[in-house]
Amino acid sequence: MGKELPILFNADMVRAILDDVKSCTRRAIKGEIPNDARWGYTMFTPKGYISCRGTYKGEPAEKFFKLPCEKGDVLYVRETVWQMTAHSLEVDGETRGYFLPNFRYAATDTKPEVGWNYSWVKRPSIHMPKIAARIFLKVTDVRVERLRDITGEQAEKEGAQYYCPKCKQYNICGGNGIGKSCFKKLWNSTVDKKQLEQYGWYANPWVWVIEFEQCENPEKKQGGE
Repeated sequence: MGKELPILFNADMVRAILDDVKSCTRRAIKGEIPNDARWGYTMFTPKGYISCRGTYKGEPAEKFFKLPCEKGDVLYVRETVWQMTAHSLEVDGETRGYFLPNFRYAATDTKPEVGWNYSWVKRPSIHMPKIAARIFLKVTDVRVERLRDITGEQAEKEGAQYYCPKCKQYNICGGNGIGKSCFKKLWNSTVDKKQLEQYGWYANPWVWVIEFEQCENPEKKQGGE
C-alpha cells in the first residue's frame, strides 16, 4: 500500500478536480539541475528517488532527487477552509476558545455566518488540518518533463480550460487540444512574481508531472465504513 501525503491546490483547481476536469498537476523541481540533465533510473538510484545525470561544476556526475510521491500513493488535498470556533467559560472565570471539527470550504461554500456562541476562522490551505480533507487522489503516474513540453491534451488534463473562463465556454484558445496559452496563464498565476524568471513559463523549468484519479478516503476504507 502506498503512502498518504498532502498536496496543496488553490480554489480554481479544487473546483476543477471536483468537476472531473483536472487529473494532472505539474510542480517545479527545486535544486541544482545541469543544462544537460538526463533523468532516469540507474542501478545506484535509491528507492523513492530519480537519477539526474549531467555536468555539475564542470564534471560529469549523478545526483538523486526525491520523488514528491510515487504511483499508488494517495494524496489528500489541502485547501482553504473556514473552521468553526467556540468559546466556553472556565471555572477560573476565563473565557477560552477552541476549534470544532466543523468546516466550510472556500472553493465551493459561501462565507459562513457567526452565531452568538461560535464563529469561524479562515485557515489557508497550508494550515488546513487533515481531518478537513474531502478530496483524495490516487497517484497513477509520476515523471519528469520540461514545462513547455506539455501537449494540448495534457493542458486539458491540467484543467487549464477550467481556469480560462473564455475557453470553458467557447474553447477559443485553439491549438493542439485546448492549447498551451491557457496553461501558460494558469502556470504563471501559481508562481511567485519574484521567481518568474526562474520558474515561470518562459524559463521552461524541469517539473514533476503527477497524474491522478479521485478515490475514497483510505482511512474510511480501512475502517470498513
